[in-house]
Amino acid sequence: MSELTKQSKVIWAIGGGKGGTVKSFLSANLAIALSVERGDIVAIDGIPHSPAEVLEKLNTLAGSNGVGRLDIVENRYVGMKSRGCYETPAGTIMLKAHRAIESLTLDREVAHLKDELMPRYASLIYNGYWWSPERLMLQTMIDASQLHVNGLVRVKLYKGNVIIAGRASESDSLFDESIATFEEDEGAYNQKDAEGFIKLNALRMRIAAKKQR
Repeated sequence: MSELTKQSKVIWAIGGGKGGTVKSFLSANLAIALSVERGDIVAIDGIPHSPAEVLEKLNTLAGSNGVGRLDIVENRYVGMKSRGCYETPAGTIMLKAHRAIESLTLDREVAHLKDELMPRYASLIYNGYWWSPERLMLQTMIDASQLHVNGLVRVKLYKGNVIIAGRASESDSLFDESIATFEEDEGAYNQKDAEGFIKLNALRMRIAAKKQR
């Protein structure tokens, strides 16, 4: 396939050029609200959907706004490199929305550990190890990380872009504006507490400096 924009090869995503002018897009600026429970999207604009319905609905909405085309060179398990042109309109929205709500509800170290595990998890699935014990073990950890990933994410779709317009979680948000502020916090956070932390973190560098390293 010489061009990703060949309409004969495209199932969902509308593009620019001959096959998809600006008027082809579903909306000049479409906004949707996604309800998330334990990391899964369960409703779109307040209407409950099954996982299959969520995928189908988002494929239609995102694809009609040119979202979700990928043109990548990947490494096959057998050792070769191959070019792949894919469409994943729903997956693009779901990933972006999921990361947005996780940024609000996941503990920092849990989020970092999950990011370290995800490439390994993806590799196992890509290489066909869905039923392997290591995949099942990782799944247990990932499921545990999603217990508090609940809330609402608002996204806008515009000419192939997925834009996070807002995120909220009344039950599980770890964001506290009274602490995370550059203004008066009424004693919620004392900057002097950081002095010992900074000195300890810099200890190895001070030792190296004494050795002129």
